[in-house]
Amino acid sequence: MKSGERSFIWVCTLPALLLAAVFVFYPFAQALLMSFYSWSGISDEKVFIGLDNFRTMLGDEIVWKALKNNLFLLLTVPVLTMGLAVLFSVLLTRKKLKERNFYRTVFFFPNVLALVVISILWSFIYHPTFGIVNSLLNAVGLEQWTHAWLGEQGTVMWALVFPMVWQAVGYYMIIYIAAIEGIPTDLYEVAHLEGASEWQQFRLITLPLIWTVMRVTLILFLINVFNQSFTYVNVMTAGGPDNGSQILMTYMYGQGFANGNFGYAMAIGVLMLGITIALSLLSELLTKRETIQY
Repeated sequence: MKSGERSFIWVCTLPALLLAAVFVFYPFAQALLMSFYSWSGISDEKVFIGLDNFRTMLGDEIVWKALKNNLFLLLTVPVLTMGLAVLFSVLLTRKKLKERNFYRTVFFFPNVLALVVISILWSFIYHPTFGIVNSLLNAVGLEQWTHAWLGEQGTVMWALVFPMVWQAVGYYMIIYIAAIEGIPTDLYEVAHLEGASEWQQFRLITLPLIWTVMRVTLILFLINVFNQSFTYVNVMTAGGPDNGSQILMTYMYGQGFANGNFGYAMAIGVLMLGITIALSLLSELLTKRETIQY
C-alpha cells in the first residue's frame, strides 16, 4: 500500500476513531473506574472500596435473576425473530405473490414506531381486563387460559418476547430479501431441473449463500436484544412482578438513579459489557464457516 493511500485511509477513519474515543472508550474507562468506588452519583464524596461492588454483585440474588432473564431473551428472541424473518423472506421472494410489496410494508411497519410506543401498545394488548388477548380467549370460550400476562411470574417473560419479535422481524426480513434476490436464478433453475424440492433448494442454495449476512445480523441482533430490552421491561413491567422480569440494565438503572448507588451500578455495567463482548465472540465462533462464492 502506497503512503498516499495509507494517509487517505487514516484521514477517513480518524473522525470515527475520535468519536469512538470520546463517546465509547472514555465513558467505559470512567465506568470501570467508578465501579471501584462507593458513590451516590450526586455528592463529591467518593470512597474507594476496591472489588467490594463485584463481591456484592456475586451474592446479589436479583443480579442472578436478572442475568437469567437476559439469557432467556437472548435465547428466544433471536431464534424466533431470525427464523420468522428467513421464512417470510423466502416466501416473499421464491413465491411470486402479487401482494408481496404490501406484505413487506406491513411487516416492516413496526420498525418506524418508537420502542416506547410499541411497549405501551402491547401493555394495552396484554391488559387483563380490556386487553385484546384476554378478550379473544373469552370470546372463543377459553376463559381458563386468560392471565394477567404482565403480572404473573410464569407469563411475564414470554409476554415480553412477542413484542420484541414483532418489532424486529420485518427489519431482518428486508435484509434477507435483499440477500436472496442477489442469488442468481440460474442456480434455482438448475436445481429444479435436477428434481430438487423447495426444501432442498432452501437448504443447499439459499441458506448457504445468505449465511454470511445471517452471521452479521445475528451478532448485531444479540447486542440489540441485550440493550433494547431495557425499554420494553422499563415501560411494560418496571422489572416486576417481584423482580420476575428484571434484567441487568433495568437493575443497573434502578441502583444508579433510584437507590443512588452509582458505584454498584457501574459494576453491573462492566458485567454487561463483558457479557456483550463474550456473546459477540461466541456467536462469531459458532457461526463461522467457509464462505461460498457464486
